[in-house]
Amino acid sequence: MDSLRLPGPCPSRSDTLVVLLPGAYSRPPEFVEAGFPQALRERGSNADVLIVDSHLGYFTDGSALRRLREEVVLPARAQGYRRVWLVGISLGGFGALGYAVRHGSEIDGVLALAPYLGPRRLTQEMAAAGGPRAWRAAGLDTSAPDASDELDRELWRTFSGPVGGQPPLPPVHLGYGLDDRFAGAHRRFAELLPPERVRTAPGGHDWPAWRALWGDWLGQDLLAGARCAAAPAA
Repeated sequence: MDSLRLPGPCPSRSDTLVVLLPGAYSRPPEFVEAGFPQALRERGSNADVLIVDSHLGYFTDGSALRRLREEVVLPARAQGYRRVWLVGISLGGFGALGYAVRHGSEIDGVLALAPYLGPRRLTQEMAAAGGPRAWRAAGLDTSAPDASDELDRELWRTFSGPVGGQPPLPPVHLGYGLDDRFAGAHRRFAELLPPERVRTAPGGHDWPAWRALWGDWLGQDLLAGARCAAAPAA
């Protein structure tokens, strides 16, 4: 995966890596143009940033999570990063949530901004059942998934499952614009998360809302503990 690396202020590197995953038709530089790394620096965080070009093609061929794991997360751990957060927008948010479901022990948290959460037919199926928990309780979560929505169903099934009945998930935070075209699915998903981990902002499925949500999330100082790693011995 092509990536844009933006080191923090540490002389060597930070002990914390923030991995940014763009939407389906966005490119890594758009995060920079939208001021995401700058906002992080203005909060005084020492975290390093890696913007990964996790484009639509990787999701289409089913390789996105494997490549994210093998080319980004595991190498970051091998380099000595103590904490790794995934921050994804739209399709990138879907990828970050999917990673939390399948490889949650390898990351320290997820911020999903306006994530894609599956095709409309899936969310309509859950709404008809009375919500995601009722949908899961009725066994509809296992209804003959096709290749296109297997991860979608796995995601909803995992987050709507009983507490303690599944491997622990890393902290997951959700943010979305109140006028986002996916807001209905976001509201359903928000029911499955602790209220303090859900934020909304005015706006739709676009950068102004995402910038506001990013700033709100940074204001919680979840990355304030980033420290500079010791420089390698000469």
